[in-house]
Amino acid sequence: MNAQPLFPCGRVTRRDFLRRAGGGFLGVALGGMWAEAGDIDAAIRGPHFEPRAKSVIFLFMCGGVSHIDTFDPKDNRWAGKLIDAVGFGDNSAEMRRPVIYCERTFTRHGESGIPVSDWFPCVGSVIDEIAVVRSMWCHEGNHFPAVIETCTGHRGRPFDHPTFGSWVSYALGSANRNLPTFVNIGRPSSPVQLTGGYLGASVAATPFQTGESPIPNLRPPRGTSRSDRDRRMEALEELNRGFRDRYAMESDIAARTKAYELAARMQLWAPEAVDIADEPRHVRDLYGIGDPATEEFGRQLLLARRLAERGVRFIQVCHAGGGNGAWDAHGDIRTHAPLCRATDRPIAGLIRDLKARGLLDQTLVVWTSEFGRSPWSQNTTGRDHNPRGYSCWLAGGGVKGGTVHGATDDVGYRAVEDRHYYSDLHATILQQLGLDHTKMELPVLGRTMRIVEEGEPIAQILA
Repeated sequence: MNAQPLFPCGRVTRRDFLRRAGGGFLGVALGGMWAEAGDIDAAIRGPHFEPRAKSVIFLFMCGGVSHIDTFDPKDNRWAGKLIDAVGFGDNSAEMRRPVIYCERTFTRHGESGIPVSDWFPCVGSVIDEIAVVRSMWCHEGNHFPAVIETCTGHRGRPFDHPTFGSWVSYALGSANRNLPTFVNIGRPSSPVQLTGGYLGASVAATPFQTGESPIPNLRPPRGTSRSDRDRRMEALEELNRGFRDRYAMESDIAARTKAYELAARMQLWAPEAVDIADEPRHVRDLYGIGDPATEEFGRQLLLARRLAERGVRFIQVCHAGGGNGAWDAHGDIRTHAPLCRATDRPIAGLIRDLKARGLLDQTLVVWTSEFGRSPWSQNTTGRDHNPRGYSCWLAGGGVKGGTVHGATDDVGYRAVEDRHYYSDLHATILQQLGLDHTKMELPVLGRTMRIVEEGEPIAQILA
């Protein structure tokens, strides 16, 4: 790469520079300004080769899904027996814990015959479109640090690393200038899942809400004409231009200006994109819209399909977020049951709908969580956190459907066959988007930052 080194310069006094650098936010200010100014080496821009996918719909189940009860069946011959274990979260001591009896029934589905839990019968019905990876692992065993690790590819926050969708947004840019490049639907577990970090605020996620008005304040106030809005935008741009000339390092100002410009275009184009009223009844039924159990998530996934259809690059859909996430099943693993029911039909509907429209080949659907859950009991019927082995799956976008790759041990504790760190998943998604993960790097404050530090695409699941 031939990136220009970055140093404090320009129309900034020494005192003002020191003030802005205080509080540990230097990396944010400098990296953000650099990204906004377009000074990052063009080598990061893509695509670097012919993409298989144009958009990603990234389904994040907040709190840690039990792979043992969903996509990684184990027999019960170990049930009740004590095994060597290591606690997670606040207790990482070595211990002996009894294996829980798994109450789930697994049925082989499709021509591939892949077994899927009775908690996901609808997803089972489209399993021939899905590649299941049963050998994921990460380092962190508590929710917040695990979410940071899985969404940024890095542990901890010594630097303001961007979330994965922001890297995609920065590298590929917009395919529809009237809509955001990176959208988040649903409540995330952490604001880190939305951040643009040192890539700049302009590539952070645009949050869309559930309900009848996914974008707050989208429509202009009553009595306001388009010409009124245009005049205000011109005046605002003139004021901001003078401010930027004086305060050249304020990246948030440039990002805010771009946000206003995008918001103005969205007032014209986004209402049609987010309005599902024109969807026929049979399509709404696919997503479970009308059923109280699946209504909310069904609406979110139908909105995700409409955004992908209109060129949004990265649509992140967070389910049951907030706090540790509702998928956190310490007290009783059966709390997964209503969560699976809420997501099962909409997910299958999304895959069927994309395929019927000829969009599945160009849309990569990814389902994951921050980690899995342990095979041993916690509070009798609950399961602890398990970052040492868990499952994710992918569909569409050049993925080899009807595939199972990797394995955990006999009880589902550790990934033991074809182990894949979370960076491998990131590298896989990037490759399908036509991006070379080795080029996704940039210098920030004398360090080379990468989204994928170590890892390679999971070639075995790609067509």
